[in-house]
Amino acid sequence: MEAPGEYPFTRGIQPTMYRGRLWTMRQYAGFGTAAESNARYRYLLAQGVSGLSVAFDLPTQIGYDSDHPMAAGEVGRVGVAIDSIEDMAVLFDQIPLDRVSTSMTINSTAIILLALYVGVAKRQGARLDRLAGTIQNDVLKEYIARGTFIYPPRASLRIITDIFAWCERELPNWNTISISGYHIREAGSTAVQEVAFTLANAIAYVDAARGAGLDVDSFGQRLSFFFAAHNDLIEEIAKFRAARRLWARIMKERFGATHPKAQQLRFHTQTGGSTLTAQQPDNNIVRVAIQALAAVLGGTQSLHCNGRDEALALPTEDAARIALRTQQIIAAESGVANTVDPVGGAWEVERRTDEIELAAEALIKSIDDAGGTLAAIESGRIQRQIQDAAYAAQQAIDSGESVVVGVNRFQTDDAPAIELLRIDPAGEAAQADRTRAVRASRDRAAWQLAIDRVGAAAKDGSNLVPAVLAAVEARATLGEVADALRTVFGEYRERAI
Repeated sequence: MEAPGEYPFTRGIQPTMYRGRLWTMRQYAGFGTAAESNARYRYLLAQGVSGLSVAFDLPTQIGYDSDHPMAAGEVGRVGVAIDSIEDMAVLFDQIPLDRVSTSMTINSTAIILLALYVGVAKRQGARLDRLAGTIQNDVLKEYIARGTFIYPPRASLRIITDIFAWCERELPNWNTISISGYHIREAGSTAVQEVAFTLANAIAYVDAARGAGLDVDSFGQRLSFFFAAHNDLIEEIAKFRAARRLWARIMKERFGATHPKAQQLRFHTQTGGSTLTAQQPDNNIVRVAIQALAAVLGGTQSLHCNGRDEALALPTEDAARIALRTQQIIAAESGVANTVDPVGGAWEVERRTDEIELAAEALIKSIDDAGGTLAAIESGRIQRQIQDAAYAAQQAIDSGESVVVGVNRFQTDDAPAIELLRIDPAGEAAQADRTRAVRASRDRAAWQLAIDRVGAAAKDGSNLVPAVLAAVEARATLGEVADALRTVFGEYRERAI
């Protein structure tokens, strides 16, 4: 068996792993207004998080401003509402962007949120080459598992490769994509499908980037991944090890990457939201601890732990603190961070690592044989397989074959008695008013010129990022930039599966 830090990185991407540096402890957060979320971020930083992770509301994710009719009832509900550079400035008020790593879970509008982040960093006087963080920017999994897409797949790939190219020049320490298996798993996939479909998406991104003339040994170092951690401890550890080994081989053998960092699969993990239960929510603390331990034993670079109350609402401060303390206890008290790949060589771990790798590789080959990832998405092939797996899993729970404590065994009649986070509905109107005020107070001529340049760049094929950055700095709203791109690219309509 190879040593940790050596190709194909089964045992970890660093020779000393957490003995040299702990994983980044993030807590995914965002709700209501930018001011409310800023207060939560500053609280989490004070409690010891080492990186921020931003959740955006649905209108922000699909390119609608908070005063758009499509946004009604959703503003600030599942994340923070961001409509303009003024909102972004409030979101990071008193948080120096050149000294904190920020992950943004955003996909279809990733180019706009990246531009807003860069615009605020420039306002703060930060050097762009010191900005560190990640945008998820993984649109293909939206067509597969989530649905927050806007543009057709091929236009979305063009936006993504523009981001790759611009960040290579301007943001050398920024991870330009976080290729997500998390949402695939949350939609009901198996562990094997999570690995296979995630890496199949990654193959499509690498193909698109190479087609745009980018060097795999360069942009390959900025790729990152995002996986779920579920309850089967051994399976989850093996899944992470198998994914790392399989991706290293794909990059080396399929794409000819020679730089070790371009061969490495670096990943963030979030504990499994779909495993949490509304019944007996305190049980979720135990589930999350097991899942977090699996991620650490599997060699994650970054970790978020869900709150015990997230089957019922967004997490309270207390729930977020317990989730963070879970990571801190694993790091400081469990001893597992003191050994590199502490489960390496265990017979069952190694057997299941091999098993998952082979099964995922076979699934990827079937996608290749069907014409590649885009063809498999457009035909519904991948979506159908996930739906079949989700149905089988639910049948196992309904029959009692799969035990969920507190749901189909060891139930109680007591209703959960915990405090829940409530979003003030008055915040939606206030956010809409703020957005209208931005439109009313900006330089109209400068705004129009900037918006026109976004449309022109979309049409002529030039890199979109400079035009989008100039537009948001001219105080164009997120919805206006998204609409300028909609006019050129059109909108994608999903076929029924």
